[in-house]
Amino acid sequence: MREPDSEISRQEGFAWSRSGFFEGYNTVLGHYQAQACLEYARGASLLDVPCGDGLLTSMLAERFSRVVGVDASSAHLAKARERMPQAEFHHALLEDFQTGERFDTISMLNVLEHLADPVAALRKVAGLLAPDGILIVHVPNALAVNRQIATIMGTLTDCYELSPFDIDIAGHRRSYDMATLLEHVREAGLHIAATGGVFYKMLSTPQMDWFLQNGPWEEGGFGWGRVGAKPRDWRSEFCRACYEYGRRRPEDCNIIYACATLK
Repeated sequence: MREPDSEISRQEGFAWSRSGFFEGYNTVLGHYQAQACLEYARGASLLDVPCGDGLLTSMLAERFSRVVGVDASSAHLAKARERMPQAEFHHALLEDFQTGERFDTISMLNVLEHLADPVAALRKVAGLLAPDGILIVHVPNALAVNRQIATIMGTLTDCYELSPFDIDIAGHRRSYDMATLLEHVREAGLHIAATGGVFYKMLSTPQMDWFLQNGPWEEGGFGWGRVGAKPRDWRSEFCRACYEYGRRRPEDCNIIYACATLK
């Protein structure tokens, strides 16, 4: 039996936040995760659970007139409230969050990999959906191309291995591939409406973060820019291209997702 206080203490103890580690890459990834969510969003109300430091919540918020966030970390919530004073935030484990409200769109972004019982959490959150609502679930992809490369290199023993950063900083308990994600969503009694992937990531997160900050983005440096072409923001074009290409190859993306409904 899970002890709520001990689980909250566990969540409070992890240092990771989207804006605190490799902010350059994680902000870009967050932008495209939000974009992918908004393609499927419904109605006027959003529940973002967990909301973390509110960065992704703020990217989603303009689409909705009602925004509620839930997180187990008081430190993250303090940042979320500062970032979005107009939204409503609750300090709770998502499994323990209580409300009579039902939401048109619920986002669960990068959370199932942290949970002791992801299927129970999905069932709980499904109970907060409006009858015609949609639940959008994102998880890191164990089979992302950067992890396949790392396995061939020998920096991972296999694609499903959790690194010390995953375990000690981010607090991951498991790895997901698309088959496992869909299995858990269906076990929770939900119906799959759509699946996909977000961002073709060929390097590790620290490498991507460095590359976005320091890469040769000017055409004169014979980097990614087209020699002789009209100047463009080639860094942004690279990120957009990784998102667009990832839509064609979701199985290789950094993030995989499932959108689910009650019927």
